[in-house]
Amino acid sequence: MKKFWIVVVIVAVIAVAGFCVSRLRTFFGNHDNRPITSGSANDIKPFNPKHVVYEVYGPPGTVANINYLDINAQPQRIDNVPLPWTLSVITTLPSVSVNVVAQANTDQIGCRIVVNDVVKDERSSEGVKAQTFCIVKSA
Repeated sequence: MKKFWIVVVIVAVIAVAGFCVSRLRTFFGNHDNRPITSGSANDIKPFNPKHVVYEVYGPPGTVANINYLDINAQPQRIDNVPLPWTLSVITTLPSVSVNVVAQANTDQIGCRIVVNDVVKDERSSEGVKAQTFCIVKSA
């Protein structure tokens, strides 16, 4: 019983502090608890679309195995594709990493990556079962 007054004082202090905080919040603040936004953030339309074109080319009759990163940076593989091969995609992502690797059944092959009608990378290769790659780290 001698220490019971300590518990009573602690409870009283917590009650008074809680009351003061609640009064201060209602005295100075807005009573609306919704987030402070205009709602227009949900209405933003995609802008600045990027038109990305992957191209692999070679002599007539050439067949190639092609590996590339899609717009979401996921590896894709296509086997025995007749050349020329083209893949065209449009994205509104702020940055895209584009990569293509191709190996032909002939001695010549080339690749090209075009972003918004501008050639960002182009390479060609010659040799037995020629292989080439093109990469754009940030389009």
